Amino acid sequence: MSDAPRLRFAPSPTGFLHIGGARTALFNWLYARRHGGVFVLRIEDTDVERSSDDMVSGILDGLRWLGLDWDEGPGVGGPHGPYQQSQRLGRYRDAAKRLVAMDLAYPCYCRPADLQQQREAAQAAGGGWQYDRACLHRREEELARLANDGTPHAIRLKVPPGRTRFNDVVHGPIDVDNATIGDLVILRSDGHPTYHLSVVVDDIDMAITHVVRGDDHTSNTPKHVLLYAALGATPPRFAHVPLIFGPDKKRLSKRHGATSVSDYQQRGYLPDAMVNFLALLGWSPGGDREVFSRDELVQAFTLEGIGGGNAVFDQDKLDWFNGQQIGRMPAETVADAIQPLLEAAGWWRDSYAAGGDQRAWLGQVIELLKSRVRFLAEFVEYGRPFLAGTVAYEPEAVQKRLLVEGLDGHVTALRDAYAALGEGRFEAGSLETALRAVADARGIKAGVLIHATRVAMTGRTVSPGLFEMVELIGRERTIGRLQQLEGFLAERATRESRGT
Repeated sequence: MSDAPRLRFAPSPTGFLHIGGARTALFNWLYARRHGGVFVLRIEDTDVERSSDDMVSGILDGLRWLGLDWDEGPGVGGPHGPYQQSQRLGRYRDAAKRLVAMDLAYPCYCRPADLQQQREAAQAAGGGWQYDRACLHRREEELARLANDGTPHAIRLKVPPGRTRFNDVVHGPIDVDNATIGDLVILRSDGHPTYHLSVVVDDIDMAITHVVRGDDHTSNTPKHVLLYAALGATPPRFAHVPLIFGPDKKRLSKRHGATSVSDYQQRGYLPDAMVNFLALLGWSPGGDREVFSRDELVQAFTLEGIGGGNAVFDQDKLDWFNGQQIGRMPAETVADAIQPLLEAAGWWRDSYAAGGDQRAWLGQVIELLKSRVRFLAEFVEYGRPFLAGTVAYEPEAVQKRLLVEGLDGHVTALRDAYAALGEGRFEAGSLETALRAVADARGIKAGVLIHATRVAMTGRTVSPGLFEMVELIGRERTIGRLQQLEGFLAERATRESRGT
């Protein structure tokens, strides 16, 4: 093996890119990037009935969205292609024939229906089933006759006696009695390879040095180690990573909600947030730190940091990571990302575009809102007070903050105070000072005016920092919204006096 590691991600295109597959791809990619290695993408599409070109495209799109670029594979090429198993069938058949010629494998003419009947009988009796090597013990004349008749046959690996051992980076030494393995089929009667043969042949041909894959493949690895030995190759290093479970501690599936990367892309998650979240599902960099950039993950990643316990997919945690990554994004980047959302809401102006005279103002609004949002789409909702022309009061806000005796007079006094502030003094510090002065002069708590002003500006009971928000809304619109609140309070008082 060369010093530069070669790792691969080998998905089956029988569905879109699953969260578990994405995490496996990420671990391989991180290790390759950390050590200046090669990340290979290989499509395992020998399941003809379930594989499709649309699924291949979906997997590639999911990896591209995550930013997991591959050095060899579909669309890129490389010295070890082709990188789709359906185009490599000749390699698997040649390998199987070579093993038969070396007396390390043998043809099996047993009918699948008969084998299934034996398996079911063994299970009914409460025992396990293992192939009885009936075809290995057939006489030469019988084998010749079957071959001459063109009887369909599979190819089985002749598993030697003894034990198979390998060292797993995650789980440590693993030792298996070969008697528990049985002579596995490596080539089916239709000429298609089983997973065991194709994956080993491909990993040998593509000079893979590290195999990082899910825990569910741990039981397959002894079989693969035997195949490496039979084919005269040195096995790679193996690291079997924990599976991803839902909150109910059952394997992650559709019953837990979205499970494909494309689902999360469509729901507005950031790729960096998903990468950060997936990296910490089953791997730990040590310490309490959780938020990492992509480059920081590359520098910190080690196979030894992968834990043996199963990882739990926490939706709330993913949402938190999304908010954290938004907080790390420059305002300019956020502005470009939310432009389509603001356009759809009817709030985008040409002056907000890069180079526009209000671009800096939009950046200030974004910076103020960053700490509150978890999704880019929430910039539209939280940005309403700054971007929309009118404000509608939520009933809860009215009941909680506007049913204060004499509030109309207090609001009028505050409007006058704010109107007295010139444009140059309409900033957060002066706005707070003016509000508190009005409250003192009128003998009320500042909170009464603070809450009422928040409702006037947003229609709600919660918002970003009030005075920073008022400064960005601006003098003219602030005074207008306080006037709107005065009118609302006056109309409400009139209705109450009439008993309507």
